[in-house]
Amino acid sequence: MYGIGIMSGTSLDGIDTVLVKITGYSTNTKLEVIAYNEYPLHNELVAKIKNACSLEHSHSDLICSLNFELGYSFSDAVRALLQKANFPLEKIDYIASHGQTIFHISEDKGSLYRSTLQIGEAAILAYQFQTTVVSNFRVMDMAAGGQGAPLVPYSEYILYSQPHKNRVLQNIGGIGNLTFLNGSLNIDDIFAFDTGPGNMMINEACNILYDLPFDDHGQIAKQGKIIPTLLDELMNHPYMKKLPPKSTGREDFGEFFVKDILARYSQHKRADIITTFTMFTAKSIAFHYQRDILSKYSLDDVIIGGGGSHNDTLMQFIKDELYPIPVYTQDEIGYSSDAKEAVAFAILGNETLNHHYSNIKSSTGANRYVILGQITPKPF
Repeated sequence: MYGIGIMSGTSLDGIDTVLVKITGYSTNTKLEVIAYNEYPLHNELVAKIKNACSLEHSHSDLICSLNFELGYSFSDAVRALLQKANFPLEKIDYIASHGQTIFHISEDKGSLYRSTLQIGEAAILAYQFQTTVVSNFRVMDMAAGGQGAPLVPYSEYILYSQPHKNRVLQNIGGIGNLTFLNGSLNIDDIFAFDTGPGNMMINEACNILYDLPFDDHGQIAKQGKIIPTLLDELMNHPYMKKLPPKSTGREDFGEFFVKDILARYSQHKRADIITTFTMFTAKSIAFHYQRDILSKYSLDDVIIGGGGSHNDTLMQFIKDELYPIPVYTQDEIGYSSDAKEAVAFAILGNETLNHHYSNIKSSTGANRYVILGQITPKPF
């Protein structure tokens, strides 16, 4: 089959799309990446998404409209991918779309239920491309008692597991998340969770302080110095004290959180803020490795993917923190770091269409393995 995976993450740096050829399912999956493309999110749309995610600025008609607007944006992204690949629309068997997370409540909070909301109307994709669409992957895991995240670990189990090798796949998107792959190859021995912010705080600060979408290759962070009091404050964030399974997002480390820090540390140099945020991402990753992995297991290597793998300063911080464990990027071992999450959802969509589970209950906290996603059929 030929499938398309779509991912628009919390970092809001673009819509990732990937075209894959995929056969089989579960541990018999064979996958070939044919093409990858990143489609830009224009500034007006980014502002709408941020407002929709904000308790202060969100309102129901904005979210209602944005659900369809994102559906059309995802469609534009798919067209750009097919044009880049020179691939005929008629050969597409399915599209798997994660959607855009608006809010995620990982645990019951007072009168608020554990819940999640991703938007980007699947019916628009199904109609525009006359194909089956799999979407809304997180809700079934939550219905089964899980946190609905992380979901990428299943694809990492399929693609990266090796016998007798303990390895960690570390994704650094808006949020950082790890997957521990046990050399036993037993899916019940795998665990995964969010390590805290990935690029989210760095990007937010770059936007506010420099009017830049991100710190290109970590050049700003390379120039600054650590602010010890700020780093200590960040390392004492309540999320760091939680034990896995756990997940986080923009509601913990997004715009409101960053603006509060910038206001309180306004006397410091801009570059020092970026450097400290970058070190926080590295130290939050290393902290969880020490507490939750290395206290119990040996570790053969770490493979880093996602946009953060292009931040040279962040990568060096992580290597220093994890020394002497070998640290590689996905690109260095032959896989695309940028396409990682879009590939993951292409795999999850394939599992759904084959009526096979694709959550890892030890990672999400679900009561059982379940088939993820909702299917919007080819409309005509």
